[in-house]
Amino acid sequence: MQRCKAQSARRANSVITNTARARASCCFGAARDPILRADRRNRRRKERTPVEYDLIVRNGYVIDGTGLARRRVDVGVKDGRIARIGRLDGVPASEEIDAKGRVVAPGIVDAHTHYDPQITFDPYATMSCFHGVTTVLAGNCGFSVAPTRKADRQAIQDIFAKVEDMDPVALSGVAWDNFETFAEFLGSLEGSLGVNFACYVGHSNVRRWVMGNAAIEREATAGEIEAMRAIVRQAMEAGAAGFSTSLSPTQADIHGRPVPSRFAAREEVLALAEEAGRHGAGSICFLPAGTSIGLKEDDYDYIIEIGRRSGLPVIIQGLGARSKIDVPGAGWEDAVRALDRAQAEGAPFYSLLIARPFDRAVAFDETNHHWQAVFSWHAMTRLPIDERRALLKNPRAREEMRFAVENQNRDPAKGTTIPAPQWDNVFVDDSPNLPVETHQGRSIAELAVGEGVAPGDHALDLALKDDFATKLRWRMDTSDWSEAVARSQTDPRILIGTSDGGAHLAKDDQSDFSSYFLGKWVRERQLWSLEEGVRQITQVPAALLGFHERGTLQVGKWADMMIFDPDQIGPVRKEFVRDLPGGVGRYKAYGRGVHATIVNGVPIVLEGELTGRKPGLVVAPQ
Repeated sequence: MQRCKAQSARRANSVITNTARARASCCFGAARDPILRADRRNRRRKERTPVEYDLIVRNGYVIDGTGLARRRVDVGVKDGRIARIGRLDGVPASEEIDAKGRVVAPGIVDAHTHYDPQITFDPYATMSCFHGVTTVLAGNCGFSVAPTRKADRQAIQDIFAKVEDMDPVALSGVAWDNFETFAEFLGSLEGSLGVNFACYVGHSNVRRWVMGNAAIEREATAGEIEAMRAIVRQAMEAGAAGFSTSLSPTQADIHGRPVPSRFAAREEVLALAEEAGRHGAGSICFLPAGTSIGLKEDDYDYIIEIGRRSGLPVIIQGLGARSKIDVPGAGWEDAVRALDRAQAEGAPFYSLLIARPFDRAVAFDETNHHWQAVFSWHAMTRLPIDERRALLKNPRAREEMRFAVENQNRDPAKGTTIPAPQWDNVFVDDSPNLPVETHQGRSIAELAVGEGVAPGDHALDLALKDDFATKLRWRMDTSDWSEAVARSQTDPRILIGTSDGGAHLAKDDQSDFSSYFLGKWVRERQLWSLEEGVRQITQVPAALLGFHERGTLQVGKWADMMIFDPDQIGPVRKEFVRDLPGGVGRYKAYGRGVHATIVNGVPIVLEGELTGRKPGLVVAPQ
């Protein structure tokens, strides 16, 4: 299709050129000019010369993703694949991009997203594509949009709405009528993708498909497990990237009911992972029970057993940290021992690392979703403002709330255990009554020390004084955070991430994780060479996930590329816009320094603008 468009464009240009030449000849007698006659002969000769390439990216510094040193050469693309890397001076192409002074690298492979709902109405997976991402993997954390029976659509939407903070109105924009089975879902995307798309088959979907409402009531029978194995097998044959499951106590639907995968017995999880492994390629996404409160030895045993039974790499989150959204801390040494043990046993696992710090708004009203595991604080934000005022003036209520954030719920039987922002990472962004010079650069914990009060009391006093107009920020970029991330990210079992693309967009947009990584950790901190930094977010995830034709620039492989300025790349700003179905709002992360994103040899982003072309493919492990 792209070749047809290019040929049509050339014909149109030829018509315009010939018309202009005819007019010039009529007016000035140019047809008798020997120079112009020679020019015409040369032009006709050139028009008969076949175009060798569909696209040539010229004059750039090619970093091929293998870790080898950059080379100043051209990249020629034919039929979506890299046909030549070298000097291509004078060689014709249907389309050319001048990358002078810029780096030409493989497109980024994002191993942890939730774009499976959004991709049905946003084929470019915005905003990831603007940061050089060419391949996204969705269906993480144990659920996906398929397989989903018509009768179960609402139940699956309720999971996405709660666990991934997706607005129910926006979810109504999903093209549910186009599919039920996993194969139908992938088939419905063919020919309509801007980026390359891969997807796990989610355990919670598989359970509901086989067990219906019983999926959130009990363990499965032996017969039901066999039926689930068949669904996983069919999904893998259709092109699933692997199997994802979750036992995390933070995962519940909008009614507070645990997601189906949390009812699974150990043998069920192992059997389905084993079935996925029979395909011989792919990976397992697993969130053990300790994901939200810190992994224990039993969790590590479970992870290794899944790897042993499936024969596939297992990918987790939050290794060595207090939760999946934290960074490795006191538990890092124990985590390394578990990694070493798994590797020695031939059942390796890997952990995603949030290498881009949180920067999220925290308010004292219903827009705040961060205190869900701090029951008294969460309930306060849902009250009418006059009742909030009265509550915070009540001595008994204040006594209960004073240290509630530091002692949030950690018992899954009582409700969610989603980690709340702690006061040493929460800062005043705006206060009508607190001067900027008083709070700038100081956390709530530091301000409370100056006042001689508990951090919780300081925050609540400020909220009362500002009549709840106080705006706070949850920022993770502390010296402790930076040291922990720097120490852990160089371990070869750590994956740089995590965008969580398509999720939690009312709070934040982490799709700029790769721009932050290349700007902060590669250019500023120089923790990696540019060549190795590129490899960490291209070849490494592609190889781990089994996407062997992606992640490097090599002749014969798919031509997924990003063109960027290494001196400029980085995040710039986040804006809240209402561009989702139903006018639903979200944050969008903008960056700088990425000049082109090319998918299968076709530019989808040029100088910060979508081209409207859709060359993306469904990607399956090999």
